[in-house]
Amino acid sequence: MTFESKATALAGRLQQQQQYIRQNRPVVAGRLVRVVGLTLEATGLSAAIGQTCSVDTFDGELLAEVVGFAQDRIFLMPKDDITGVIPGARVTPLSDHLGVPLTMALLGRVIDGAGNPLDGKGPVRATEFARQKKNPINPLNRRPVKQPLDVGVRAINSIITVGKGQRMGLFAGSGVGKSVLLGMMTRGTAADVIVVGLVGERGREVKEFIDEILGDEGRKRSVVVAAPADVSPLMRLKGCETAVQIAEYFRDQGLDVLLLLDSVTRYAQAQREIALAVGEPPATKGYPPSVFAKLPALVERAGNGGEGQGSITAFYTVLSEGDDLQDPIADAARAILDGHIVLSRQLADSGHFPAIDIERSISRVMPAVTSMEHQKLARAVKQLYASFSQSKDLISIGAYVKGSDPMLDQAISLMPKINRFLQQGMTDVVPYDECLAGLNTLLPANRSF
Repeated sequence: MTFESKATALAGRLQQQQQYIRQNRPVVAGRLVRVVGLTLEATGLSAAIGQTCSVDTFDGELLAEVVGFAQDRIFLMPKDDITGVIPGARVTPLSDHLGVPLTMALLGRVIDGAGNPLDGKGPVRATEFARQKKNPINPLNRRPVKQPLDVGVRAINSIITVGKGQRMGLFAGSGVGKSVLLGMMTRGTAADVIVVGLVGERGREVKEFIDEILGDEGRKRSVVVAAPADVSPLMRLKGCETAVQIAEYFRDQGLDVLLLLDSVTRYAQAQREIALAVGEPPATKGYPPSVFAKLPALVERAGNGGEGQGSITAFYTVLSEGDDLQDPIADAARAILDGHIVLSRQLADSGHFPAIDIERSISRVMPAVTSMEHQKLARAVKQLYASFSQSKDLISIGAYVKGSDPMLDQAISLMPKINRFLQQGMTDVVPYDECLAGLNTLLPANRSF
């Protein structure tokens, strides 16, 4: 027997032994000794981090997850509101608790962060469940990003082209059209499946997104994971992770997935609440170090799979507080993503929709998925847009003298046409080829820039 076969056999026996121990280990219940804020503290039980426990209350069973421990105390974060909890309540580890259902039957459904249906269409029937996140794909086994992905939005397809398997950030303050832009992409994308994670949103906005923005057509090939602002921080955290798990399942089936997570900022805030509750010290603007460790772990799970697998093209919205792109979460996200799209409040206030600021937006994989001619045209449009934007105040007060700058003269004459090209109706879908054709006719043939 070779060394490799001996090692494989030994690893198999060890795995069987560990599984036998887990299945036959006696379940020892503990007692609840303290409640601090949203955190439950129990003693007398042995449970692993991430394991689900049942807490007896006056109102029935309360499910909670182990998020930490200190000596003989276990810290648990409840999945629902803390009501009816009494001192000394029985806490029982659950070994048979099912995870998130993974099945093609998820298409068209709305579920919460734990995989429970919210749409009133009955349980999601599945034979496979995700108890924990998958191991990350070996970076050397990932297929490179080589093909563009049509998202149906003219400004993105033509100027900030996205590739299959790319991870993009959508940076904006509140109320400038992030959710509406996500809805436009769900209706116009060429991806096979859309997975939408609505985390930390108002409950009213969740229903509006599903009924009005997503619509019946978009919902047929979509899975929506909703964790509104009024649920526990654990469920908001699980909302993002569940959406990624479902996207990974569809990618493993060989499908191209568009993953939309709104928002990463709420994910980071939920992790901050949990970490501070169990005693982790704050680091940057109140965010503990675990937040900045979890962000890349979440983002890196998207992207292209190996041979025979599909792809996950992901858009992560980042809420810039006070439109500040130097916010610690925005800054950390921008460093680990493959590009970013910035929505401008000034454009939104002026009625320019979608309010994409092409001057501050970039796609890092665009050179790998587009032709040289396409790149030259997009770069020329950005140069004209930036030239006009930087001299806008001089032009508005009449201080600019025509002929002083040939590029600015071109920009002034072409800006009305460029603005019309970049704007698009909320229900309009513009195919990728049509976007390229429009880009070719946007600039004069005898341009000198």
